[in-house]
Amino acid sequence: MAALTTLTDEARIALDTVAGRAANLFSPSIRLGVTGLSRAGKTVFISAFVHNLIHGGRLPMFEAQKSGRIARAYLQHQPDDDVPRFQYEDHIAALVDDRVWPESTRAISELRLTIEFESASGWNRMFSAGRLSIDIVDYPGEWLLDLPLLGKSYDEFSHDAFEMADLPVRSELSKHWREMSASVDGDAPADEMTARRLSEAFADYLRACKQDERALSTLPPGRFLIPGDLEGSPALTFAPLPPTDKAHKTGSLRAVMARRYESYKTHVVKPFFREHVTRLDRQIVLIDAMQAINAGPAALADLERALAEILGCFRPGRGSLFTDLFARRIDRILVAATKADHIHHAEHDKLQAIVRRLADRAIARADFSGASVDAVAMAAVRATREGSVKRGRDTLPVIIGVPMAGETIGGETFDGEAETAIFPGDLPEKPAQLFKAAEDASGPAHEIRFVRFRPPRLERTAEGVTLSLPHIRLDRALQFLLGDRLA
Repeated sequence: MAALTTLTDEARIALDTVAGRAANLFSPSIRLGVTGLSRAGKTVFISAFVHNLIHGGRLPMFEAQKSGRIARAYLQHQPDDDVPRFQYEDHIAALVDDRVWPESTRAISELRLTIEFESASGWNRMFSAGRLSIDIVDYPGEWLLDLPLLGKSYDEFSHDAFEMADLPVRSELSKHWREMSASVDGDAPADEMTARRLSEAFADYLRACKQDERALSTLPPGRFLIPGDLEGSPALTFAPLPPTDKAHKTGSLRAVMARRYESYKTHVVKPFFREHVTRLDRQIVLIDAMQAINAGPAALADLERALAEILGCFRPGRGSLFTDLFARRIDRILVAATKADHIHHAEHDKLQAIVRRLADRAIARADFSGASVDAVAMAAVRATREGSVKRGRDTLPVIIGVPMAGETIGGETFDGEAETAIFPGDLPEKPAQLFKAAEDASGPAHEIRFVRFRPPRLERTAEGVTLSLPHIRLDRALQFLLGDRLA
């Protein structure tokens, strides 16, 4: 990780950390990073996390809640006025009132949730205020995948991009961009329209890789997919060119591309790392493993590669009392496979085994150590319930919910209103079968029949009180991420 920062960066990080530690003496807080790749459910996770704590949700595996030691939880003003606020109220209105999924994460945002609690330890009750603020930092995983670029030159970036584009699962999608790149002279004088056409073709290729039928994950530069306020700027008007050993001619197309690539790292990637990633204490990484399984072995291998790169970007482990004063370390990371409500609970152990295998292999690839890492299969908001149907002599386990309008399965298109029962199929008994196919980059997809369901209609008590959002293992996630800080 040292290659990602300069001495000046480290000095600024140390100053920020010292200031944060000083503030923490009077107002204890923890910064929780929430990331994941597109449609993994970051917005839904944060909304359900906050809603269940504020409304006293059913969280039997979250010890502080189960034991009745949480007095109340409430929102406060966030500490960083220059970061957009996570629009919790709007997202809850979408989930509860409109029964639609909220908009996906498009930029970084933040929310502060404060919990007042009674410690389980008499000693801690004497010396602790019994209050903990959780600063939830929501950011796109695509941006995190840019951090390895800080250690790569433009020529190295180009080499890696073309190598990835030549993979069988990507070659067809990248064909137009690769042909266009081969047709230009990188040593010719720079031309703005040529640079623009190349960058647009490269971005189109990356977007095509994200489609459901491919479900690829390793797609830097991340701002090409989620540009935020940089859309159309010169910082995003570059693309890889066929690698060369020759020096870049001054004023050439290759020289301009290289300069813009370096500008992208300096003005976009590095500030994101310094101002946000290095300030985190805990982290959850959400992944859509079932979509990758459905898309085939190449997509699963690509998800593992992306997860390894994401884990490799964090600063893990525990330091000493002195070193922690100047540099934060992430000491707990949870890898969570979302949408567990799309399969029957009898399949959950298999999904959990798959995500654990993904996490273990990614940790080994990232040469990652020093933090406690766990894996879980969960659904932050449970959109289905379970049942069974008779088919001949067999009884099939099914999930029951309201598919979103336009979703199709078995030739049937749903209207978004009718409830239906679906047999989603079975995951393989042994995760090794999936990973062997991923290593060989061969074999057909292991198809799971799933559609996207509408959020559930919330139950109400006899007094008309709306209950909290239902979930699968959200409480286990909270216990791992926060349990020790509320002990």
